[in-house]
Amino acid sequence: MVHDNKKLDPLDGLRAPQDPACDVFLTGTVFLDIVFTGLDSAPVRGTESWARGMGSSPGGVANMATALARLGLHTSLAAAFGDDHYGEYCWDALEQGEQIDLSRSHTVPGWHSPVTVSMAYEGERTMVSHGHEAPPPAGSYPNCPPRARAAIASLGPGSREEWVLHAADRGTKVFADVGWDETGRWDLAGLADLEHCEAFLPNAEEAMRYTRTDCPRAAARALAEKVPLAVVTLGAEGAYAVDGSTGECASVPAIAVEALDPTGAGDVFVAGFVTGTLAGWPLADRLAFAGLTAALSVQEFGGSLSAPGWAEVAAWWQRVRTCRGQDLAALRRYAFLEDLLPAAARSWPLRRAVPTIGFRTP
Repeated sequence: MVHDNKKLDPLDGLRAPQDPACDVFLTGTVFLDIVFTGLDSAPVRGTESWARGMGSSPGGVANMATALARLGLHTSLAAAFGDDHYGEYCWDALEQGEQIDLSRSHTVPGWHSPVTVSMAYEGERTMVSHGHEAPPPAGSYPNCPPRARAAIASLGPGSREEWVLHAADRGTKVFADVGWDETGRWDLAGLADLEHCEAFLPNAEEAMRYTRTDCPRAAARALAEKVPLAVVTLGAEGAYAVDGSTGECASVPAIAVEALDPTGAGDVFVAGFVTGTLAGWPLADRLAFAGLTAALSVQEFGGSLSAPGWAEVAAWWQRVRTCRGQDLAALRRYAFLEDLLPAAARSWPLRRAVPTIGFRTP
């Protein structure tokens, strides 16, 4: 895997000896993702489809962990890994390749790794997954998370994760996303852990369903009455955020790109927003940076494979300023990058990982 020799630290100048060693803690299920790209259309029953590209990488919660680590945050992941070849590959890719702390993760004997096959076409994706729930580990994992500046939780209707309360009680800022409510109730009160969260980042459809509104911005304002910071992603229209404590609102348009594979884009957006929040950036800058990192990610295949680091962000900024016909007002929206980025950017796009588990380094 390729990494910057000098990884940019977005919290440089903010760290103190008494601060926690961990910037962000998260827990969840790690999948092996096998991604097919370059399909002209959706697979048709009874036929064989050939893809022009494919890749394999750790997926699931590993998408978020990788995106955070590549942006320079000290990331700790608590997860179960199978003792098969897939599990070994995922563990090595995350620990050795991305320098993610797996000291709170564990290997489960006799348990095979969950697998997702993703097919990307026409800017969309179709996924097929298989796996079994891992047996619970011995001890208190993950109910006693490490001291951390931030944690990321995935909320589910009617469920409560004890570790979220522990983290919030220790001063950790908890950021939460949410999945599709298969029950169809869309009951905001059913998201029990929301009361412990610093920020909530649903997409527009989820936000409107939970708030019974017909406008994403109205949904964000309603959510800001329940959580200190509400961020609603609007797809091709960008993102909108409301700070419930100050009343500040911010809206940033999306960057127009040719999307190859949207896998993991939401995870990358959250990682970018968490990075900007911990670094103390203004709300609009956080939204712009999160949207930029997500836009860069969809131009490559895979979830964790495509998560950008500072080299990609720097190369984009260097490149976009030299393109003719740019909207100067739109460029100024990203002027805050000037003081953050490495002086010299590598060529873009930067190949971040070997796109298959079939190769071994000599």
